[in-house]
Amino acid sequence: MDQDIYSGFNINNDLSMPQNDNEFQEAVKTSYGQRRGPLIIPKGGIGFNANKNVPPPTGMRNPLQSRMGTARAAEDGGARPITAITAAGFTSGASATGQAGFRSNNVEAKLEETPESVIRKMEKEIMDLIDESCFSLEGRQYKVALEKANKAVTKEKILQRHRDLQGFTDQSNYDLTYSVHFNAGNVFEACEMYQEAQAAYTTIIKNKAFSNAGRLRVNLGNILLKQGKYIEAIRMYRRALDQIPETYTHMRIKILKNIGRSFINMNPPQYSDAIVSFEHIMKTKPEFKTAFNLTLCYYATGDQEKMKKSFHRMLAVPIEGIEDDDRYMQYGDDPHSSLVLDAIKEDSLRKIERSKKRFTEKCIMQAAKLISPVIEPSESSGFDWCVECVRNSAYTELSSELEINKAVLYLKQKNFQKAVEALKVFEKKEGKIASVAANNLSFLYFLKGELKEAERYADEAIVADRYNPCALVNKGNILYKEGTLEKARDYYQEALSIESGCAEALYNLGLTFKVLGDIPSALECYEKLHTIINNCPEVIFQIAILYDMNQMPQQAIDWFMHLATIVPTDPGLLSTVGEIYDTSSDRSQAFQYFLESHKYFPSNISTISWLGSYYIDGQYHEKAIEYFEKASLIEPQEVKWQLMIASCYRRSGNYQQSFATYKRIHNRFPENIECLKFLVRICTDLGLKETQEYANKLKKAEKSKELRDQRREHSGKRNKYSGGSDRSQSGSRKNSGRQRSGRVKKELTEGGGAPEMRKKPVDSSYDDPMGELPPRPRTAAKSRVVDDDDFNDVELGDDLLPE
Repeated sequence: MDQDIYSGFNINNDLSMPQNDNEFQEAVKTSYGQRRGPLIIPKGGIGFNANKNVPPPTGMRNPLQSRMGTARAAEDGGARPITAITAAGFTSGASATGQAGFRSNNVEAKLEETPESVIRKMEKEIMDLIDESCFSLEGRQYKVALEKANKAVTKEKILQRHRDLQGFTDQSNYDLTYSVHFNAGNVFEACEMYQEAQAAYTTIIKNKAFSNAGRLRVNLGNILLKQGKYIEAIRMYRRALDQIPETYTHMRIKILKNIGRSFINMNPPQYSDAIVSFEHIMKTKPEFKTAFNLTLCYYATGDQEKMKKSFHRMLAVPIEGIEDDDRYMQYGDDPHSSLVLDAIKEDSLRKIERSKKRFTEKCIMQAAKLISPVIEPSESSGFDWCVECVRNSAYTELSSELEINKAVLYLKQKNFQKAVEALKVFEKKEGKIASVAANNLSFLYFLKGELKEAERYADEAIVADRYNPCALVNKGNILYKEGTLEKARDYYQEALSIESGCAEALYNLGLTFKVLGDIPSALECYEKLHTIINNCPEVIFQIAILYDMNQMPQQAIDWFMHLATIVPTDPGLLSTVGEIYDTSSDRSQAFQYFLESHKYFPSNISTISWLGSYYIDGQYHEKAIEYFEKASLIEPQEVKWQLMIASCYRRSGNYQQSFATYKRIHNRFPENIECLKFLVRICTDLGLKETQEYANKLKKAEKSKELRDQRREHSGKRNKYSGGSDRSQSGSRKNSGRQRSGRVKKELTEGGGAPEMRKKPVDSSYDDPMGELPPRPRTAAKSRVVDDDDFNDVELGDDLLPE
């Protein structure tokens, strides 16, 4: 007889004390305590075949396996039936917001993802990372691009492992793998991580599953070229060239260009091998850049005939993509065509055409300038040959510019006459060429100092092209030289209104404001110019000088220090900084800069004088003597340096050496009154017998000086008030001279001597060029009441007068 499966439900258990109910506590341990958390899907997806011994998740439990509830189980251990008492959260009809319903829906959604869908999702994530990396690299956000590229490589490896686990090895996405590694190589190369870039490209090349992967050897060659490994780069380019079919002409030409560049960059350059590559390009598809490089190679090898031939081939290159002005001309009054023309006149395609045209003209002009001095016996004949070739080609308008360059060449050779002749050919022409020629002529005459002719040609240049800023600057320079600063300022400002970045106009305008006394405006000009031309020494010097003139020494020092980092060996700059520090009473800093200036320019008299005075102030007379001796060697006819040497000896207490130096000075300059005064004083102090002799010489020298001054004074008055012919003036000058000399002689003979000398004492006072002597320390000996440097109060007796 079967047991009653419903037995035991009429037992009333007391649940008031659940902690005492052992069956309840056991149910809590076995059911609630072991409740599973949220469902976690493994990386391999949800599949029951992965591990057959593992039971399905909680949501898929066998309904026959019931929990242990609060009721007592059947006595025979059978499975108990579902009861009306259920645990919280496990109701069979949960609400939409209930936890069990949400978890059940989430599990069902997870179960719907198949391994193929997971793989597709991972591939999409990898492609998104590649796109983000490419956009970041285009925006020069290298750090972000590198992070995205590395993340894409990592996810691609995870995807490969997942395919292997799921058994989809034969379904590998090789295009995705190629894109991941190729993008990583590009990013590594842009970030200059060349080793990593080579590894990424090599991974693709060695994978046989990738078709045409050998073309990436071009990228490897580019990396080797950047690293300076030219031989390896050439080898890699040639291996790539072998794998590219003849139909890919554009790519093959690019590879040949890189091979030619590599040969040129080698040390020593292999011009002959480079010529082979460039010649092959010119035979396949001629272009300007290759023709220009070929001309350079022939110029380096010195082959004149090949230079001419390559220049002809350059001029014969067909014009592709060069703008045609007829396309932008309007025919008729059709409003629709007018709108179309307005739209395409400044579009991106028009800009590309203009850039191509500028590049073409640049190649032709530079090649002509390069080969013209060597293809013919003389430079002028070489220019004439190039001009004739250009005039007979499709670039006729460049011939006039070449002729102007010929005139500039004459200027560089300082052959002004030929330059003027070459430029005067354009006087009868019109347009911008005539304006350029007249402007150069104006500048030529300005350099020669012929301001009238310079102004005439400057006016012609302005008339030919009113919007030529160079012509306006030349006109302003002429007016500046003539002293009409206000008009010069107006022309400079007009040139700036046409071209706001005209450096010459800004610089000269700043000079004009500086002369006019408008320091703030001059500072504004030079600071603006400093932003345009960074670290220009002339501009920085002007800014520093203006701050110094504006009584702002600290700002001036800052700019001078900035200038010293650019030209650290400029002696004038160093002495200027020293003067600013000296004015600011910082003599120690001033000494450092004057000393540096003297090291770079040892014959600068002002620097030597300052250093000598600095050592005298510091009581280092021996060091001061060294500098004054250098000054006396530089200016041997200047007596003050030798007087300073003697004064240094006297200040240092070496009176014998000082006396000998003064005697040597007196022998070379016998009429120098200062030297005689020092000699009289030293002889008096030392008690020498030569005192009377030097006193007599001092009196004669003073009298001669007084007579010279009187003669100069009378001569000045006579030249001021006298009239008549030059002959009468000359005669009166001679007569007055004879009469004056006669009077002086009469006074001397009748009076028995000079009356003025007998009436007043000899003026033996002097001014020490070194300044006042420092006070002598007090001693116990009795001091004489005599001033060391000033003895105007000393009267000489009759015994010192000449007999």
